[in-house]
Order: sequence, then C-alpha cells, then structure tokens
Amino acid sequence: MKLQQVLSCVRKAVDDYHMIDEHDKIAVGISGGKDSLTLLYALNSLKRFYPKEFAIHAVTVDLGFGNLNLDGIRALCKELQVEYTVIPTDIAQIIFEERKETNPCSLCAKMRKGALNQTVKSLGCNKVAYAHHRDDIVETMLMSLIFEGRFHTFAPVTYLDRTDLTVIRPLMYMKEADVIGFVNKYNVPVVKSPCPADGHTKREYIKNLLRQLNLENPGVKERMFTAIQNANQKGWTECFGGNKK
Repeated sequence: MKLQQVLSCVRKAVDDYHMIDEHDKIAVGISGGKDSLTLLYALNSLKRFYPKEFAIHAVTVDLGFGNLNLDGIRALCKELQVEYTVIPTDIAQIIFEERKETNPCSLCAKMRKGALNQTVKSLGCNKVAYAHHRDDIVETMLMSLIFEGRFHTFAPVTYLDRTDLTVIRPLMYMKEADVIGFVNKYNVPVVKSPCPADGHTKREYIKNLLRQLNLENPGVKERMFTAIQNANQKGWTECFGGNKK
C-alpha cells in the first residue's frame, strides 16, 4: 500500500469523527510495531497539508525488558523531524518478576497507559493517537463478547476526563493487511516486541479464530466491522465505550 492510500484512509477517519482541531499537540504512541510506525508516517505527512494546524510528538513507553533497541526509531524520527521521547519504566519487573502475572496483558496495558498519559501531559499534549486498525476493533469486540459477555470495542474518539486528554484512532479504517503492505513497501524500521507473552495472548487466539471464520465465511470480518459502525447510530458511548466527539 502506498503512503497516499494510507493518508486517504487516515484523512477519512479524522474527518468523519472530527479527531483533529486547530493547534492540537498530538502524542503518537510508538510501540515500535508496524501499526504505530505506520501511524507516525501518516500523521507526519497529514500535518503538511491538513487545513487545521497541529503538531505531533512521538512517545515510547519502555517497559524495562532491557533488550529494546530503539535506534531505528530514533533515526526515523530525526529523518521526519518529529520530536521523540522515551519513557523508562519498570513495568516488566513488576508484572513478570514481582507479581508473576499469568495473564499480564490487562495490567500491563493499564500501567503503560498511565505512564504514557502522565508524560504526554507534561509535554503539553492534549491528544494521544493510538494505532488501532479495523482488525483490532473487530478483535476487541469479539474478545469482549467471548471473555466478558458484553459488546464493547474501541471508540474512534474518547475523552479521558481524569487526565483531560482525548484519545484518537486515525487508523480505524485501515486493514492489518494494508499496514503490512505499507511497512514492507517502505522498509519501515519495525522493532520486534521484547515481551515474552507476545504471540501467546487472548488477542492472538481471537486473531486466529477470526482468520478461520473468515476462511470459512469470506467477508465475515468486513460484516462485523460494518455492524460496529451501524451501532454508531445509537452512539459509541452507549454501545462500545467511549465518547463520540
């Protein structure tokens, strides 16, 4: 997928859900994976011609595994002329050594978001951009249905009243396959996750389940995403957790 096609998807999401306002300073959460780096490329390109002026600041939460090489991302941010901040934490030690969590993902996500939100506020950011694509949205809905017994997924825009930050998800119209195509075409410096739970999570189980369902029922993921969009008529807050803005 070409950058222009990525920009088209991102521009549509930004416009459809009014994700960006004049003079926003947006923190882009960078895990080092394919999704977050695609988002960085997209927002950095979008700000050059978008009618509303905004700035971005790339931010990585270092979980503290000790083997995360961010040299490629630092070089990329320098090339793109994007400010880059790394937040050191001891989250890995707390979760895997002290608490020895058997299902670490939920706690890790909460701690990671807490560290991120606290830092981006100090950087003067008023919004945080997460790189959740349409496959993530469908997977989260199915995870919630199977493991929690409720219909819930990411909202395009969510206001966090405790921190006075707004979370936006500009990749929501992109398929994971398109993200993979983009990073391969442009040789994006993806960093492999150092987490020992990577590839062995409930999300990975759901991803494989959806893949099988889609093989047996072609187009099922598209129909699920359409159902989620249609629920927007009742409001993302009511059905899927989050504030439409």
